[in-house]
Amino acid sequence: MSRSIRRIAINTGGGDAPGLNAVIRSAVLAADGRGWDVLGIRRGYAGLLDTSKIVQLDSDAVRGITHLGGTILGTTNKGDPFEFPVTLPGQPTTLIDRSDEVVENFHRLGIDALIAIGGDGSMRIASAFAAKGIPVVGVPKTIDNDLTGTVATFGFDTAVTVATEAIDRLHSTAEAHERVMVVEVMGRYAGWIALHSGVAGTADVILIPEIPFAMEHVCEKITDREARGRRFSIVVVAEGAAPEGGTMTIKGEEVGREVLLGGIGELVAAEIQRRTGKETRTVVLGHIQRGGQPTTFDRLLALRFGAAAVRLIDEGRFNNMVALDPPVVRAVPLEVATSRMKCVPVDSDTMLTARDLGISFGDGG
Repeated sequence: MSRSIRRIAINTGGGDAPGLNAVIRSAVLAADGRGWDVLGIRRGYAGLLDTSKIVQLDSDAVRGITHLGGTILGTTNKGDPFEFPVTLPGQPTTLIDRSDEVVENFHRLGIDALIAIGGDGSMRIASAFAAKGIPVVGVPKTIDNDLTGTVATFGFDTAVTVATEAIDRLHSTAEAHERVMVVEVMGRYAGWIALHSGVAGTADVILIPEIPFAMEHVCEKITDREARGRRFSIVVVAEGAAPEGGTMTIKGEEVGREVLLGGIGELVAAEIQRRTGKETRTVVLGHIQRGGQPTTFDRLLALRFGAAAVRLIDEGRFNNMVALDPPVVRAVPLEVATSRMKCVPVDSDTMLTARDLGISFGDGG
């Protein structure tokens, strides 16, 4: 099949995640070894709307980037060509469909296949372009680990490692001052980061989107620890967590992108202090979880994904996403990968372990 491939393109979309550069390097080197030309599309699909943003990628262009955070191609979570935001002077921002321009420029540039690297939103866009005739192979990237069909996405392990290290550091200051520390972590609508970092960091309370919480149960855990002489507590809160009968806390909304979550940590901390009288502080890790060097696991997974994506192109297996199914990397149809969000199963082994360790999820369990 490789004889029909002469030129491929790569883009990175959505939020950045450690490991993006490793995927780019792996895919470029694998393609170069097959004699293919590789183009880099800057800032998601922007390079196919303004082709001056297209860059040539070869072995020199990707030398020494495996360990680097971010992405040499740039990324955006505001550039969906199917709902592209346009603002005219004196008028509100509107969304227009520019997908046909992308398809036209894709073919005009003589590109035979696209490797689309991104999270759930990027995979949905890739699947929509596949339906318009662009041969696509997806690579799952998200620190949230919420993509169906793959056991893990690269970026997740790094985010959990960063969060766990922060929780470790907060233990000593919380104990020294006999405070409650509330740590807000990313994850949007899934609680994977909060769960894994909270368990690994020996948190006392973990609040995740999958389990609505009640403040009386959260405070009960803290007062129980106080009665046993443990005069500090660590509470890990996923940004998408919500109280029973309540909704997620939203910082704002922007046209052409999802709502901005955040602020639940402050609300939980204020309520803990009001109810228990314990001095309570909040730490929001935010984009620290996205930046910096990828862990060894994420580097290796990203390199495996990049090479696997090229192999799928070589075999003509388009409209699939590469996915980790230990011990192998396999292909999952894009339609399946975007069919639903992968949330934390409340009866999973990690959840059961957390409850056996005495961690509260604010549900009285």
